[in-house]
Order: sequence, then structure tokens, then C-alpha cells
Amino acid sequence: MARRFTVQGTNNAFTCAHCGAAVQPLQNGSVRNHCPACLHSLHVDVQPGDRACDCHGVMVPVGVEQSSKKGWIILHRCRKCGFTGRNKAALDDPTQPDSWDALIDLSRGRRE
Repeated sequence: MARRFTVQGTNNAFTCAHCGAAVQPLQNGSVRNHCPACLHSLHVDVQPGDRACDCHGVMVPVGVEQSSKKGWIILHRCRKCGFTGRNKAALDDPTQPDSWDALIDLSRGRRE
């Protein structure tokens, strides 16, 4: 099945379910899908950006990858159902970039 990315109506501000940080929408036309402070996310998508998943479990950052095309990719695992997913890091967001220190700590195997 081809993956579709849905942006309309999904790039909203939210409060992080893990650390409580106030998270602002991305400014680059994409969708914010994780907390820039602690890198945690919520399991809310079936297809990227659709917000159609009923799980709503906390997605824990468990690792990072470096992609030559997409840059840093954060690997997440859902605490509730075990689903694993990948999210592009938002290091270049002018308003609220992802924490470089949190990303480096994650790459070294250190997690909150």
C-alpha cells in the first residue's frame, strides 16, 4: 500500500503528553509530530498526517538514523501497542527547532 501524507488541518499546536512542553506548529509547511524538547510523540496516525489512529499511546524515542535525503530520522515505539514509526527531525524550524542535545543523547543510547 502506498503511503500518503495528509497535511490539511493537522499542523496544530499541542502540549507534550510526556514532558508538558507547549509545542508550536512547524513553520516550513510540514506537520509537527513530536515534541522538540523531549522528542516524544503520540500514536495518532495510520498514514502519516491523517490523525486516524485510535491508539493515542505515547511514542517513545528509541533511536535515530541519518538519511542522506531526509536528514535525521527519529525512531519511535508506542508504549501502548508496540507500533514502531519514524519521524523526520525538525532541526531547521525557525520558531521551535528540535533539541540538538536530545537528539545527540538519543544517538548515544541515552533516553529520558
